[in-house]
Amino acid sequence: MLELVSEFSAAQEDGGLPTTLSAGSAPGESGVCVFNAYFRNGMHIAAGRRRRHHVCFQIGDCSRFECRIADRTMRHEPRSGMVAICPAESDYVADSDRSVEAILIAIDPGQLTLAAAEDSALDAQLVDRLSSYDQALFDLARGLASESERGYPNGPLFWNATVRALIDGLLDRHTARPEQRARGTMSKDVFLRIRDYVEAHLDEPIDVGALADIAGRSPFHFTRVFARAVGVSPHRYVVRLRLERAVELMRDGRSGLAEIAACTGFADQSLSRWVRRVYGVSPTELAA
Repeated sequence: MLELVSEFSAAQEDGGLPTTLSAGSAPGESGVCVFNAYFRNGMHIAAGRRRRHHVCFQIGDCSRFECRIADRTMRHEPRSGMVAICPAESDYVADSDRSVEAILIAIDPGQLTLAAAEDSALDAQLVDRLSSYDQALFDLARGLASESERGYPNGPLFWNATVRALIDGLLDRHTARPEQRARGTMSKDVFLRIRDYVEAHLDEPIDVGALADIAGRSPFHFTRVFARAVGVSPHRYVVRLRLERAVELMRDGRSGLAEIAACTGFADQSLSRWVRRVYGVSPTELAA
């Protein structure tokens, strides 16, 4: 939570901090944090260039609202549910002279990039929005804020599913793709060949050199290009596909942990550690 708060400043009309209603993220590696706060008699939020994307929602109507993203500004009277989208590479400021409740969702860009790659949109880029309305995103943001406020009663898996739905909504309705693919990037066809190779060899050791050969690059260059295009290193992507298959088998319930680990390229203890690290629960809890 301290890392999230360090990415922006927030104050209400009297210069004091707003009332924090909820803040944080469920256990695991969802890559998304939530900050829900009430600003009495006025609101000021500001952030410079930061590591994560910020998606900000307003709860309650407002008679005056001023906002800026990079060099674009707007003054308006938004209604409840307004969303502003601030990509990591842009700075922003938002001010109001009325009491406002706001939800700020911080997203690791790598999570958005990875989801885009898996949706065959490798070069999708988040579009900044000074003011927009997206009811589905608003509902998901309120769901995340509620989960955080109540101590994650539905568990990390529910949190992760809600996060994925929010990221999918951003990809579907708030991204754009450049007209031309930049040099030194990865094509969709190459990525699909790599994914197919990994899925066909989950129970075997998978060497970065073999993946680099598929891409027609040196291992060093391939690793850099892959991480930039997909949002994670080749090793973490292989782990991700292994885990996805392992989770399917756990929930199927017909195989023991040792058998699942063997057919997905893990050792027993390694699989348990990765499940806890990524999903925030034990294999037993995951299969329940």
